[in-house]
Amino acid sequence: MAFGRRRQADEPEKGPEATEEPAEAVDEDAEEAPAQADGAEGGPWDSEDSFPEMQRLDFGSMQVPIAPGLGFQVNFEATQVDEEGNPLDGRPVAVLVQYEESAMQLQVFAAPKRSGIWEDVRRETAKDIQEEAQGQTQEGEGPFGPELLAMIPAALTEEVLAEMPAEVREQIPDEFVEQGWAPQIIRFLGVDGPRWFLQAVVQGAAIEDEEQWQVLEDVLRGVVVVRGDAPMPPRDLLELQIPKEFSEAGEDGEEQGGEETFNPFDRGPEITEVR
Repeated sequence: MAFGRRRQADEPEKGPEATEEPAEAVDEDAEEAPAQADGAEGGPWDSEDSFPEMQRLDFGSMQVPIAPGLGFQVNFEATQVDEEGNPLDGRPVAVLVQYEESAMQLQVFAAPKRSGIWEDVRRETAKDIQEEAQGQTQEGEGPFGPELLAMIPAALTEEVLAEMPAEVREQIPDEFVEQGWAPQIIRFLGVDGPRWFLQAVVQGAAIEDEEQWQVLEDVLRGVVVVRGDAPMPPRDLLELQIPKEFSEAGEDGEEQGGEETFNPFDRGPEITEVR
């Protein structure tokens, strides 16, 4: 699945398969005006815009707002593996914003100067969900313009159930356990900016809980995208960096076997890095 495909269960997506387009699609000298962020009153913002000042974590190509109750993870994609396929090294490909029982994955990509790519990405994502994951999709209009709601069957094998925390397992209806799968609802949002495309993938309670969604929506509106001047093929992932706050928190952290994590409002935050 192109752009932001999520794995079933709770494993975060490592990142998209970037689709290279002909070199002429990247025309830095074109006279046309760049695509603008449609449908959003305010942000997300381009770094060249005049945007409101607030505390943000600097991920290089993305600056993401901080607020009480939020947690952050950086998801990695393996760039080197050993003979058995175990990752040896990796690059950061996504920022995961967590709030209560909700999560929002953020990724930012290069886009053509002449037009946005969200319409094509949305169509391709829907096709892949239907054909590859045997899921269902529905388009709608949201606060940032057109968006996609997907239902993907998530396997509930004995192994999956055994790994779940008891409080999560108890909330699963017996009918889902008996049939061996549960509907997983995923919300895809996209914003076309000047030579960039920002995608947000939302899961969890925020799909139906307006209060939790509002917190994530405010985060998305406050994102600042730093595109840079370097020519890039459309759909290439913009480079992410690890904020200095993660490194500072990691000095007192411990190995847990996951992603790099950081909670700026939690006393003694822990950091985990897995390659």
